[in-house]
Amino acid sequence: MKFVAMTSSARLSVLALACSASLAYAADPIKIGVSGPFTGGSSSMGVSMRDGVRLATAEINKAGGVLGRELQLIERDDEAKNERGVQIAQELINKEKVAATVGYINTGVALASQRFYQEAKIPVMNNVATGSAITHQFDNQPENYIFRNAAHDSIQAPMIVEEAIVRRGYKKVAILADSTNYGQLGRADLEKAMELKGVKAVAVEKFNIKDVDMTPQLLKAKEAGAEAVLTYAIGPELAQIANGMTKLGWKVPMIGSWTLSMANFIDNAGPGGEGARMPQTFIQEPTTPKRQSFIINYLKTFNPKNARIDSPVSAAQGYDSVYLLAAAIKQAGGTDGPKIKAALEDLKAPVEGVVTTYNKPFTKTDHDAITANIPVFGEVKGQRVVYAYEADFKKASEVRVKDVNAKGALVIKK
Repeated sequence: MKFVAMTSSARLSVLALACSASLAYAADPIKIGVSGPFTGGSSSMGVSMRDGVRLATAEINKAGGVLGRELQLIERDDEAKNERGVQIAQELINKEKVAATVGYINTGVALASQRFYQEAKIPVMNNVATGSAITHQFDNQPENYIFRNAAHDSIQAPMIVEEAIVRRGYKKVAILADSTNYGQLGRADLEKAMELKGVKAVAVEKFNIKDVDMTPQLLKAKEAGAEAVLTYAIGPELAQIANGMTKLGWKVPMIGSWTLSMANFIDNAGPGGEGARMPQTFIQEPTTPKRQSFIINYLKTFNPKNARIDSPVSAAQGYDSVYLLAAAIKQAGGTDGPKIKAALEDLKAPVEGVVTTYNKPFTKTDHDAITANIPVFGEVKGQRVVYAYEADFKKASEVRVKDVNAKGALVIKK
């Protein structure tokens, strides 16, 4: 009897240890990398994205996490520098052992860095960077681990051209773009979209990051008779364009990529930035219950100045990117990279986001969640971005969902 009792006790001890080990394993966090510029000229986008990611992660963890495990964010400031992004990618993969990474604000940083995730078979969810090549960088490989839930430039550029040439009837337009990968790839997309309309820019000018005098470029545009300036750059330099026009006493509309919505454009340009228009996947208006909840929680948690999110698009897409990954990890049943990728390519259940409801957002051959029917035009008015068109605002409560037939330009009839 004594021997049997000891055996039962031993069995109980083994069971207890097994349960303890199981619980410890279940409690191990799922590490998610977050890479973006949290300092410098791109920081209004990077910090807004990061805060959107933090908000979604806190909500998911409060609800029990994913597969009973907490999501743990491993955040790194890439400073909008390609070489820094490369270092971070290697650290997150080799040292931190992340299951996936979200982020990338700058196209150049994404293109330089994400090849390491591709080699390691770890999914990347680009939630802000819009360079058209980002999700096609590895089209020549059998598997692609790069995804995105932002409106790429092959969507934005045709929208910008439509706005300038068709909707507003400008016949002479100039292009001003920065010298980065983002600016020059975007400039090329604009020129392609203009070519389809049978129009050529009267001036195409380039400038560098941190340039503070755009007078030479603006004078060439003015002398060429430009009726509007189309832009591909980020906030600080965009503000210099607006301020340069003010100094010259030459005011024509600025119509550009979504970055015209950045706080450091709006604030630094002041009155000169009023009226600037840009494609937006999200405008800070409580047009649906999900958007209202997101805005309330974001403002309550991070308390931004003037109750204005510095970069609403970045915040919303950052938030949504975490929910997309969480859904894929849950469906995959773990953190194996190939299984997460396969789950993303065939998500079984819709994911309600701030930008849209993601219903089958990705396939094996299509890793972009946003199509041309989703973005609308925003306009800088009263130091914030509002809907440029009343018709879009009236229909904003109707969630625009992915349309695989709307990959190209959003055609607007004359």
